[in-house]
Amino acid sequence: MEKIKAGIIGCGRISSVYQAAFENMKEEVEVAFVVDKEVCRARKLAAAFPGCGYSDKLEDLLKQPLSVVHVLTPHYLHKEHAAACLDAGFHVLTEKPVALTTEDADAMIRAAGRNGRQLGVIFQNRYIEGIQEVKKLIEQGGFGRITGAFSTLNWWRPPSYYECDWKGSWEKEGGGVVIDQAIHSLDLVRYLMGCEPVKVKGHIDRRILTNIEVEDVADAAVTFENGAVYSFFACNYYTSNSPIRVEISGENGTALLTQNEVLIQLKGQEPRTIYPSVGPDVKGEAYWGNYHEIQLRDFYRCLREGRPVPTDPEDAKRTLGLVLDIYRSSRENREIITEK
Repeated sequence: MEKIKAGIIGCGRISSVYQAAFENMKEEVEVAFVVDKEVCRARKLAAAFPGCGYSDKLEDLLKQPLSVVHVLTPHYLHKEHAAACLDAGFHVLTEKPVALTTEDADAMIRAAGRNGRQLGVIFQNRYIEGIQEVKKLIEQGGFGRITGAFSTLNWWRPPSYYECDWKGSWEKEGGGVVIDQAIHSLDLVRYLMGCEPVKVKGHIDRRILTNIEVEDVADAAVTFENGAVYSFFACNYYTSNSPIRVEISGENGTALLTQNEVLIQLKGQEPRTIYPSVGPDVKGEAYWGNYHEIQLRDFYRCLREGRPVPTDPEDAKRTLGLVLDIYRSSRENREIITEK
């Protein structure tokens, strides 16, 4: 198998997850060039891959003979970096969120289209085995009509977490617990529902982490096209990183995700729990989960086979739209009727 040459922009905390994944994928992917504004971080990551070059300048990466670039930079730079790489002829896989605005997401989509390249967005929790099983059962009608959903995220981010040049600001992070942490819960519910929100009534606040501009708590009621109501709650001032919970409820039963385990309870059947097949040991922070590698492998498989990559930017833009509607609802203190 000929190796696909890849580059990485951004060598911060999340890059350790990619390093571990690409070490396991070395038979199919060659990490050939990395960039970070702090050249020492780029040098350190490059050292993990034989022959890998590095720089603190994006322009140096754009000159390389690469096929794929992974964008791991702060939220506000996703559009700039992804568009530049697409225009240079590279496929791109970016960390979430796709961008800070739907207009920026549209610009990225146009860049992919005019260059005939693929653009994907990381939502690794879609690859949890139990989530995949629930998705299949919903599509097959196993749950009957979906009637509702809830998700709770109770995490802890100390003030030191925000002591950098972009976290905790509306301009650069784009928000707080909703866009940075709970976006994964919002995305999972959208993914499982199989339809889009039509109404959003949300509220955000800054209660404990008063050293930041953005919210540290949020809640919302989201009504979907199928009539199901989704109850959403998230905060990052809890005492620890408690396991995420996401439940989907239907006429014939429920499915409850707790961290990476999924309990499925259908009428007339014994309850069953689907446990993750990947080990509990992860690189980086445990709350990132350990499904990045599975999504990365799927991304490269799609490129080799000439298939559309998951999750595509149109899909990721709809999750971003839900995030922005929660913010808008709180800001304007009213229910938002979502745009089609």
